[in-house]
Amino acid sequence: MINFEFSNPTKVIFGKGTETEAGKEIKAMGGHKVLVHFGGTFLQENGILDRVHQGLSDAGLEYVDLGKVVPNPRLGLVKEGIRICKEEKIDFILPVGGGSAIDSAKGIGYGLANDFELEDLLLGKVTTNKIAPIGCISTIAATGSETSNSMVITIEDGLLKRNYNHDCARPRFAIMNPELTYTLPVYQTASGASDIMMHTMERYFTNTTDVDLIDRMAEGLLVAVREAALTAVAEPENYEARATLMWAGSLSHNGLTGTGRVGDFASHKIEHELGGMFDVAHGAGLCAVWGSWARYVYKTNPARFAQFAVRVFDVPENFYNLEATAIKGILAWEEWCRKIGMPTNMHELGICPTDAQIEEMAEKCVAGGGGTVGFFRTLNKEDIVKIYEMAR
Repeated sequence: MINFEFSNPTKVIFGKGTETEAGKEIKAMGGHKVLVHFGGTFLQENGILDRVHQGLSDAGLEYVDLGKVVPNPRLGLVKEGIRICKEEKIDFILPVGGGSAIDSAKGIGYGLANDFELEDLLLGKVTTNKIAPIGCISTIAATGSETSNSMVITIEDGLLKRNYNHDCARPRFAIMNPELTYTLPVYQTASGASDIMMHTMERYFTNTTDVDLIDRMAEGLLVAVREAALTAVAEPENYEARATLMWAGSLSHNGLTGTGRVGDFASHKIEHELGGMFDVAHGAGLCAVWGSWARYVYKTNPARFAQFAVRVFDVPENFYNLEATAIKGILAWEEWCRKIGMPTNMHELGICPTDAQIEEMAEKCVAGGGGTVGFFRTLNKEDIVKIYEMAR
């Protein structure tokens, strides 16, 4: 186990009916005027937005709505939000939704607190430790952005999907009511569960030794999500399954399961380019590429893949052939994906990139990392091209 720092200052308010408590929390934190940030029509149709508004009004707070958030949130909307916040003298940002709304709100918060172009932040030309105060109400179990330090935004010019990570971006509070996820489409539920699994797996596949404590915690989380996802897609109003997924989403991406080790995140980088170019659901995109990444790199440390197979997917261990056990674990992951309706390659995802598009995605994938991505096995552009081709 290597040295690490871990901090998670986000206050979590979890359970039924908690979405009405946002106003009270914001007032206690000194907020006066709130930007309520969301996407689609789900919140209006289900009465959630009305309850949020009422909670803000009951706390004596003014608010301004900004909708229009889309999956793979766009920088253009972030800039619109910054402009509105400045004009309206907003002092607190409240995204209501999933990772797209929360990440978009984080972008607005960075823009409100700093004097630089957001493109420069996303492209690594500047850094900051300042952000306007943000709380959030989560309506989907997926990205874990409600307690993470991460923000991912798509720059429309060039369709570049880029991230910025800093602990200042962890929301002041995260309200999580599993009941708000009951009416999600099955595909969204499954895509979110896959993202939760992947956030844990990106940290789990490491070459750092003597990390069994966190391995066991990660494996417990993965097994719980594996089972809860199967239940949630079959029984959308099963509260315990929904609660497991929602809490696991935060635990998977708040940094805990990455302590004491060097994680990988190559699969995320590979998928980000799919999302940027083809606008696919993030979790589904991850499912489409992970098996190919795994087959490409597992020989780097077959024992780690074998451990994953045995402890997470109950594959019988072949002590005489760890590589065979490793492959069975990859196959077991793909079988689970199919059970919940997720793709295991790009064809099943509904896209068929050309050779030129694969070349472009691979180029963009490694552009921000000095020509390589990943730590389990360092991958260059040629490696990424081969993984995309395997996943096609």
